[in-house]
Amino acid sequence: MQLFGGLEGRVEKLEAENAHLFNVTNILAKRLAELEKVLDGQTVTAAVPVVDSKPADKPAAKPVNKAESDDDDNFGFGDSEEEDTPKGETEMQKMKRLAAEKKAADAAAKKSKPAPVLKSNVVLDIKPWDDETDLAEMEKAVRGIVMEGLKWGDSKLVEIGFGIKKLRMSTCIVDELVGLYDLEDNIQELEDFVQSVDIVSHNKI
Repeated sequence: MQLFGGLEGRVEKLEAENAHLFNVTNILAKRLAELEKVLDGQTVTAAVPVVDSKPADKPAAKPVNKAESDDDDNFGFGDSEEEDTPKGETEMQKMKRLAAEKKAADAAAKKSKPAPVLKSNVVLDIKPWDDETDLAEMEKAVRGIVMEGLKWGDSKLVEIGFGIKKLRMSTCIVDELVGLYDLEDNIQELEDFVQSVDIVSHNKI
């Protein structure tokens, strides 16, 4: 009889400790759910009760059925959590899904931002055929070249030698729209005025 009495005392102690551990498990599960809400961008203001380190009194013995056992496996999560979680999805799967959705949203927002417009300042030397070429008319013809993303700037005449001068012109171009080789070809097509075209400088803005 004394042996069974000692076993009964141990069983009562284990039941009390199990009840305490079950309470701690429920609170940890609630904190995990609140952490997930914070990760989702929600603010949690509800206070979390402090767990009393003293083991709870011996709970009243009651039969355990399958329905109650299933409820225990849910670790005390509320109904609102179940509504947001697809059927059959574990908490770890939910966290991974939310992280993937956030990453996709960030990528889409980043992609929607317009790319910066890259521009360059280009200086060209345009040489005439000889000293009899009308440089004013040549400049007028060059400025008549119209391309999307091309803007003509200042110009000046530079002495080459033997009384011949060349036309030096600055331009501002949008790199994505204006190709320098295309611009050179368009100027070179002014055969009545232009002998050659050289790029003096090309600087990114």
